[in-house]
Amino acid sequence: MAAMIRSTFLVPLLLVAACSSGSDQSDDASDPVALVSLGTVEQGAVTRTVTLYGAAEAGPSGVMALAAPAEATVNRIVAPVGTHVSGGQAVVVLIPSPTTRVDLAKAASDAAAADKALARAQRLRGDGLASDADVETARAAAQSADALARSMRRRAGALTLRAPAAGVVQAVANQVGDLVPAGTNVATLARLGDLRGHFGADPTVARSVRPGTPIRITSDDGSAAVEVGVQSVDPVVDPQTRLASIYAPLPASSGIAAGETLSGIVTTGASTQALTIPYVALLDDGGQPYVFVVAGGVAHRHDVATGPITGDRIAITKGVAAGDKVVTQGGTALEDGMKVRTR
Repeated sequence: MAAMIRSTFLVPLLLVAACSSGSDQSDDASDPVALVSLGTVEQGAVTRTVTLYGAAEAGPSGVMALAAPAEATVNRIVAPVGTHVSGGQAVVVLIPSPTTRVDLAKAASDAAAADKALARAQRLRGDGLASDADVETARAAAQSADALARSMRRRAGALTLRAPAAGVVQAVANQVGDLVPAGTNVATLARLGDLRGHFGADPTVARSVRPGTPIRITSDDGSAAVEVGVQSVDPVVDPQTRLASIYAPLPASSGIAAGETLSGIVTTGASTQALTIPYVALLDDGGQPYVFVVAGGVAHRHDVATGPITGDRIAITKGVAAGDKVVTQGGTALEDGMKVRTR
C-alpha cells in the first residue's frame, strides 16, 4: 500500500519536471537571432577629407540675363523659374507701357517731319533759295530722326524676351502687370552645360585645397554623384557665413540642375596608415559612435573613436582590432549580446 502511495505521488512530480524541462527548451529556442551582414576591420591607407556643403549655380559665362529693351509692362510669364528652355524659346512677354507708346508715336512723327524738311530743302536748293549747307543740315536731321524711329520700333518689337541659348530659368524678377523700366533685368537663365558647384569652406580648409584637388560631389537626394577637380578657391571670407568659397565644375552628364543642394568630399591631407571599417558599419548613440563586433555568433557593442573618411571606409583610432568582424547591415535592430547569423 505504501509503495502505491509513493508511486502515485511521484507521477505528478515527474510531470512537473517534464513541463519545467520543456519550458526551458522553449525559452532557449525563442532567444532572438538577428540576420546581419559583416565587414572586416582592415589596416590600410587613409587620407584626411572634409565634407563641404553648397549648391549648383551658373558658371562665370553661364548666366544669361534678359532685360526689357524699353519701358514696358509684364503681360505674360511663359517660362516660370525652373523651366528648361531651348534657344529662341519665349520666357516673358512684355507690352509697351503708355510712355513707350507715346515715345514711339513721337519718334515716328518727328521722323516724318524731318523727311519732309529734307525734301523741302532740296527743292529750295534747286530753285536757288537754299544753300548746300542748308540741305546737309536737313539731311543730318532727317537721318537722326529716322534712326531714332527705327530704334524705337525695333525695341517695341522685341518685347517678347527669348532665351539666347538652351538653359534653365533661374529667376523672374517681376509679376504680371508690373511696370519695368528700360534696361531692367526681367529674367535670369543658367546656360546648360556651364554649371559649377559653389561650396562654403572654413578658411583653414580652403587654404589646404588647391585647384585640381579631387572632390566627390553628390546631389542632396543622392541621385547624382561625380568626381572632378576643384576649379578655383576664393579665400575671401563671406561676412555673413564666415566661410571661404570653393568652386568645382559640374559636367552636363551629372544631371545636376542649377539651384540643387550639393555636398562635396575633398581631400585635405596626406595618406596615413590606420584601421578602417566600412562606413555603413558606424552607428551613433547621442554623439557617441559605436559598432557591433561579432564573435562566436554574438554581437557586442564597441564604442569607437573615428578618423578620416576615405571613399566608403572610415578610420577607427580606438575600439576595434584588425580582423574583427563588424556588422554592416542590420545593426540598428541589434542589442548588446544578441545572437546573430549572417546573410
